[in-house]
Amino acid sequence: MTRRLLVKRLAALICLAVAGTAPQAASLPQTVAAVKPSIVGIGTQLQTRSPAIVFSGTGFVVDDGLSVITNAHVVPDKLDVARMEQLGVVLPDGAGVRFRPATLVGLDRQHDLAHLRLEGVPLPAMRLGSADAAAEGQDLVFTGFPLGMVLGLHPATHRALLAAITPLVQPSLSARRLDARALAQLQRSPSAIYQLDGTAYPGNSGSPLYHPATGEVLGVINMVFVKGLKESAISAPSGITYAIPVRHVQELLDRQKSK
Repeated sequence: MTRRLLVKRLAALICLAVAGTAPQAASLPQTVAAVKPSIVGIGTQLQTRSPAIVFSGTGFVVDDGLSVITNAHVVPDKLDVARMEQLGVVLPDGAGVRFRPATLVGLDRQHDLAHLRLEGVPLPAMRLGSADAAAEGQDLVFTGFPLGMVLGLHPATHRALLAAITPLVQPSLSARRLDARALAQLQRSPSAIYQLDGTAYPGNSGSPLYHPATGEVLGVINMVFVKGLKESAISAPSGITYAIPVRHVQELLDRQKSK
């Protein structure tokens, strides 16, 4: 056997060995099972209120297991401090729910994102994907609490096709349709948004949009802020869902770490 032939056979054996040990992509049921422990409800607790816990949206755990990402519009502007109202996460607990207090540590109003910090034992965290990993035509999924506690606090998963990557604001066909909010957005640098062919509900605000095989987060579902900007001229709901790209989540986390 010549030396050249021996080298070729050794190279082929190495390639086979590497291929045999490469990690297999998870099936969607496996990915969903791994993601669900990282999905939390966002809400407030006030013991003298009925119900004591009020749900406002979905969030998901990242980083060290104590950071929670959600939409900024999900977080109340003010708490009833005098009556000891608390912001926090709502977790399924058997037949009921459990509340864990959290502190608001970061806000990105422009991209409608909020960063909360928990105390105590970390929760399972999701991984953030690459800022450039999402592409038009890609199949994605999101998990959250559609309609909140109306359906019970059970994480539900929906498929979504990434239909288009578009600017956050679409210029109005007529100047008469421009309001102060739209003008403020137009004056900022263009920011991309994910337009999804998938159905989300108000309780899904803040849900992670992720890769079905890896579970890596690629965006954050937004059901109020973006829809108000993109579809203010539409009188009837279009059924289109939007998501904030993950790069803005990473920027929000990085800002807190740099303080």
